[in-house]
Amino acid sequence: MAPPQRTVRVVIRGRVQGVWYRGWTVATARTLELGGWVRNCRDGSVEAVFSGLATDVEAMLSHCHQGPPAARVEAVTAETWSGPVSLDFHQLPGE
Repeated sequence: MAPPQRTVRVVIRGRVQGVWYRGWTVATARTLELGGWVRNCRDGSVEAVFSGLATDVEAMLSHCHQGPPAARVEAVTAETWSGPVSLDFHQLPGE
């Protein structure tokens, strides 16, 4: 039996742009072998999709509450995502 998989769309709010949050997200997600993407949003938040083993997605969500050293995360919201997801993790241009 295959381990459970999970895919979520996440929005991170706070001081998360201009502090290397996206680069940190790419590095952390790749370490956890997750697929998906991350991008800046016009409202100052960061949006991401994480897909992989449920335990690894949970670990990534936990990491998102902290972020890189210069970030000040105020909120992390996650919802199930059913859209397309690439197998690798990459950074998209901002919306």
